[in-house]
Amino acid sequence: MNASTTLLPALVRPAAEDRQWLSSDHCAAPVLDLLDGLGWTIAETPEANIHMTSPEGGVYVGWLPEDPSSWAREIVWRVQVLPADGEVWGEEFGVHTPSEAVAGFLAALVTHSSR
Repeated sequence: MNASTTLLPALVRPAAEDRQWLSSDHCAAPVLDLLDGLGWTIAETPEANIHMTSPEGGVYVGWLPEDPSSWAREIVWRVQVLPADGEVWGEEFGVHTPSEAVAGFLAALVTHSSR
């Protein structure tokens, strides 16, 4: 068993009738809770947008419900990775993406950030 295998969550297979897919409740709490627990810097603007930066400054996450340019493109979440030895890359998530899905993406990013 390698380190990657031990970091994966246990496989859960609910019965088909018990499955309920996530839908957006337009709440940032799952992401905020995750990143706050990891010691990220979190700053809120008067417009209710929230900007989060990883402790070493290599990752930015924006919750942008009141940013006109993001909203015009139906984007609420913006993730930007600034690697020390590679190309900058990012991902954006739309207004209907559940914050739990964004939190899962960020948890995977943080878990595998030492690669």
